[in-house]
Amino acid sequence: MTEKNEEQLDVNAEVNAEQNDISVFENEKHQIVEEKDAKLKADIQASHSKEPQKKWYIVHTYSGYENKVKVNLEKRIEYMNMGDKIFRVEVPQKTITKVKDGKKQDREEKIFPGYVLVEMIMDDDSWYVVRHTAGVTKFVGTSKKPIPAKDSEIKKIIHRVQNQTTKIELDVKVGDKVRIISGPFADFIGDITEVYPDKSKLRATVSIFGRETPVELEYKQIQKV
Repeated sequence: MTEKNEEQLDVNAEVNAEQNDISVFENEKHQIVEEKDAKLKADIQASHSKEPQKKWYIVHTYSGYENKVKVNLEKRIEYMNMGDKIFRVEVPQKTITKVKDGKKQDREEKIFPGYVLVEMIMDDDSWYVVRHTAGVTKFVGTSKKPIPAKDSEIKKIIHRVQNQTTKIELDVKVGDKVRIISGPFADFIGDITEVYPDKSKLRATVSIFGRETPVELEYKQIQKV
């Protein structure tokens, strides 16, 4: 092998060595960047997990002030720019239909009298806005640490409100006469023998072909005579 060829081999070997060193350096740099990215991502996730989360809290009010508290609090949220910390104010209600003298009258009835639900991020500012709303007496929990409601409990309440069935109240009692206005016994007159307010039903006897026949009727099927 000539001296020139040997020199060329030495040069090639040095070049290959440098290329290997560069490759190793690039791999190490890439690994360091990945590790830093992973650490930064973990730090961001950890910081997010430490951020206060919005939760539902139960607020106690003066009796009969539930709707007023809702209106007052919603005005304060807007006026004090707290929409980023206090999100929803709910007064769970159900519809009651009362039938008197054949006329229906609807009214709303509180499911939890004396309480209002507030979805919020709890901190000193949001606590102050809610606690000092007219009609509010306290948060459910200790005086210094309100306790958030369980998500499962709130879901049950909201589900109950969304899927409520209208309850009908009828001003009738045993012994009253009623006219049946719908169903197979429509236009018959019956005498009430039993009343089931919880089910919005009653039992009455109807004279059919001279025989007293007991029938079960829903409130919506009758009219007081």
